[in-house]
Amino acid sequence: MTAPTAPRRRTAALLLAAGRGRRFASDLTSAQPGSAPTPQASKQFQELGGQPVIRRAALALLPFVDFVQPVGSDPLLAEALGGLDVLPPVPGGAERHDSVRAGLQALAALDEPPELVLVHDGARPCVPPHVIEDVLGALQSHSGVIPALPVSDTLKRVDEDGIITATVPRAHLWRAQTPQGFSFPLLHDLHCQLHQQAQDALSAGTSSPLPTDDAALLEQAGHEVAVVMGSEDNIKLTVPEDLMRLERILADQAPDPKQDQSAQQRPLLPRVGLGYDVHAFAEGRKLIICGVEIPHEKGLAGHSDADVGLHALCDAIYGALAEGDIGRHFPPSDNKWRDMDSARFLVHAGKLIRSKGGMLVNADLTLICERPKIGPHAQAMRERVAELLQVPVGRISIKATTSERLGFTGREEGIAATAAVSIMAPLDAD
Repeated sequence: MTAPTAPRRRTAALLLAAGRGRRFASDLTSAQPGSAPTPQASKQFQELGGQPVIRRAALALLPFVDFVQPVGSDPLLAEALGGLDVLPPVPGGAERHDSVRAGLQALAALDEPPELVLVHDGARPCVPPHVIEDVLGALQSHSGVIPALPVSDTLKRVDEDGIITATVPRAHLWRAQTPQGFSFPLLHDLHCQLHQQAQDALSAGTSSPLPTDDAALLEQAGHEVAVVMGSEDNIKLTVPEDLMRLERILADQAPDPKQDQSAQQRPLLPRVGLGYDVHAFAEGRKLIICGVEIPHEKGLAGHSDADVGLHALCDAIYGALAEGDIGRHFPPSDNKWRDMDSARFLVHAGKLIRSKGGMLVNADLTLICERPKIGPHAQAMRERVAELLQVPVGRISIKATTSERLGFTGREEGIAATAAVSIMAPLDAD
């Protein structure tokens, strides 16, 4: 593909990062009792191929616009976009339209406000270059343009009891995407009007319907909005399982010469790692396995919290990456790791995968003990491990077995764990 020509009109992009991602967050389990809480980043700050999702969204926009205005209040935003040629972030609002208005007002305050503006969701990191080009091209003759895809599935209207009440004709129905493009003065004026209407309604004790996207605002005001073809790759990160889809898309996309080399994806090859750990029981310690505290009369002896499951997983990951073992990264001779929550070790291992441009395909852990029974806690363990590694829980398997009363585990002197992981990583991930 040839490089895009410079925009004929001064163009800005709003990069929205103020969303709270309620649905994404609801599918991730918070830290279990007895383990140190790990702050869960919003969806746009999840790492994808070694970079935050929103950074990839910004990199997609930068070659096509004069400047990018990030919108969001999260302190992670500036860090995620560090080193990129973007404007300083401005705080977002409680709702999407509040955030868009805040971004538009920041652009209007520039010495030279733009003529055109793109509005893009920070949770759409894989928008193809041709989609942005097509939106900008159509803006030369339209005041509003959106990328969209025709609906291909049969649509059903369902009542609150889960009963189908009607089949909705799908003819002429399209799924809207971003970036949506507009005449900047027009969109700014309409958002100012919307804000004033909302304030008037609040004063009168009434409510007014709010548009779900910026194209709807133009439609309500009687302006035509054109549609260009979107892309199936331009998905929005909504649920944790979308991360796997996005990783596949990144792996399939050809490198784009307009992006930094650090943002480009190299071919991924499989790597396998094995881990093994064992800890003896000890009096007066909590029993923590895979980040979950389990009621038991004894805990496990060790320099850290002796989480035998997480230690085996760490060793498997480090082995797959040819990075030694857990002792190389967190030596037991160093007192700063004494009684440390092993969640920190697994977070480090996960970040190491992503820093090399890799992805965890799956992890399989077997715990070997007579007691306690692992089955009642296995799901909580899976969820905690998935949270720490920032992957869907479907990639994590945790199971248990006994040694039929043989050996030290059979005598209930301790617990052993074995782990196997599969990782996709670039051939030269050193």
